[in-house]
Amino acid sequence: MTQFTLDLETDGSNDIVNLSAELKSKVRDLRGDGLLHLFLVGSTAALTTMEYESGLVKHDMAEVLQRLVPDDAHYVHEATWNDDNGHSHVRAALIGPSLTVPFRDGRLLTGEYQQIVLMEFDTRARKRTVICTVLP
Repeated sequence: MTQFTLDLETDGSNDIVNLSAELKSKVRDLRGDGLLHLFLVGSTAALTTMEYESGLVKHDMAEVLQRLVPDDAHYVHEATWNDDNGHSHVRAALIGPSLTVPFRDGRLLTGEYQQIVLMEFDTRARKRTVICTVLP
């Protein structure tokens, strides 16, 4: 088993960061079949796959999440801790902190239009760490 980390910064508030190029570079030298497991440290961001395009899907995701988990609703978390990111925690919990992607001979087995992304839901810019575990 091998591990590496990705450290990155986000802009906050629905920023979506495409991790695909960096992850493809990291697995390029791996041989055989295996799994790349990704785990995001933190409770106000999430990992998923999507067609990462400059506005359409990114905009659509923000719009759908706003309808499902409005940022202006009442959250007990905010009342308890006197902050503004209750919706961030709920959105992150719905999408989830981890993702597993198969690879074969140094190539991630994602679809042509499928990218691996980090979705930031916190209300401010954040430093994020993704722990990546290679399982042969």
